Amino acid sequence: MSILIVILCIVLLVLLITWFKINAFIAFLITSITAGLLLGIEPAKMGKVLEKGVGDMLGTLVIVIIGGAMLGKLVAETGAAQRIAQGLMKAFGEKYLQVAMMITGFVIGIPLFYNVAFVLVFPLIASIVYRYKLPAVYVGLPMMAALSVTHGFLPPHPSPVGLIGAMKADMGQTLMYGIVIAIPTVIISGLLFSKTLKNLNVQLPKTFQSEGIPEDKLPSLSSSLITALLPVILLAVTTICVMTSSKEWLTGKSFLANTILFLSDSNIVMLISIAIATYVLGLRRGMKMTQVMNIYADAIKDVGLIVLIMGGAGSLKEVLIVTGVSQEISTALNGISFHPLVLGWLIACIIRVCVGSATVAGLTAAGIVAPLLAMHPEVDANLMVLAVGAGSLMFSHVNDAGFWLFKEYYNLSIKQTIRSWSLMETIVAICGIIGVMLLNLIIQ
Repeated sequence: MSILIVILCIVLLVLLITWFKINAFIAFLITSITAGLLLGIEPAKMGKVLEKGVGDMLGTLVIVIIGGAMLGKLVAETGAAQRIAQGLMKAFGEKYLQVAMMITGFVIGIPLFYNVAFVLVFPLIASIVYRYKLPAVYVGLPMMAALSVTHGFLPPHPSPVGLIGAMKADMGQTLMYGIVIAIPTVIISGLLFSKTLKNLNVQLPKTFQSEGIPEDKLPSLSSSLITALLPVILLAVTTICVMTSSKEWLTGKSFLANTILFLSDSNIVMLISIAIATYVLGLRRGMKMTQVMNIYADAIKDVGLIVLIMGGAGSLKEVLIVTGVSQEISTALNGISFHPLVLGWLIACIIRVCVGSATVAGLTAAGIVAPLLAMHPEVDANLMVLAVGAGSLMFSHVNDAGFWLFKEYYNLSIKQTIRSWSLMETIVAICGIIGVMLLNLIIQ
């Protein structure tokens, strides 16, 4: 009976978001309260359960998510992202335009949230389309695939960070595994799949073209790349150091061991990255501290709603834990013959297709899938994060804001958008789970 209540409450969540157009944060709270009361939580204790759920979810994530938004906003506003795009285009030349677009999308997509990155890079895509007389979707899809994959697979994006917290995974290892899986996924879903779309030729709307920042106002390519990728570099280096060092040495009192452990913390990494970016992209180039802080304040506004949605998802997760339903669901799912990683992916796929939002799909699936890990200690938590993240990107369609963003900017019909964008997202999800399962075979 309790599992049926949970299923009905997830249906309620979907209807509140899609049918009644209620904000996802409020929808999560309504669903959490409904589920909690139906599952036997005393009304007087309901508020405390919500508080703990929101607090536990956000307590370990806020610094990384807000810090990532700040870094991404500074990279965009100072022209560092534009410089990275120009530098890569110049390096690869006309013959390898798509490869340059794909790498640009991957590099820019790590610090920038998807919607911001999309709007930022589209003028570059438009200028290349007009300059080289090439089909717009063919040129732009590799970059869009890269942006989508980084959004679903890699921290500091909200869904992967939220999943890492829920699964108690390691951010550094998840990032490294994610990059290993993301690279072939982007090549297949972006570079190779775009070859089938050469005949999909449309006229781009002139509304979405812009001149960008003047050349002489842009930061250098080296400083742009270093600041944009610094969180990834620091996490990768420290994670490798931790993985290759003995436990006895790490737990010792040496200065080097303590420094590595200090720098391996994702919160510390993000704060160091912001401090360096503030100087390199801001103060050193003549910006006043107040200007930089205003950019950071705008970044908080951009990501504020996403943070709240993650908190709302945490409240639902807490209800499932407190009432013991999460354990019942895990036991029931354990009887299914699918591998736990595939099961996590399937659950995220179903929620994604119903709800639309990849972030909401990933965080909702986390509350259902996380207890499976306790029953399957052999399953790597980092790979479960990536499996659910891949599933959360499955078949974007008319209930997803990303679908309409792609449709309107590329001036496509709904049929053409499904043929290009929706199918590309489906390939991303399928390649993602294949990559997860192959990596699982290697590390086991």
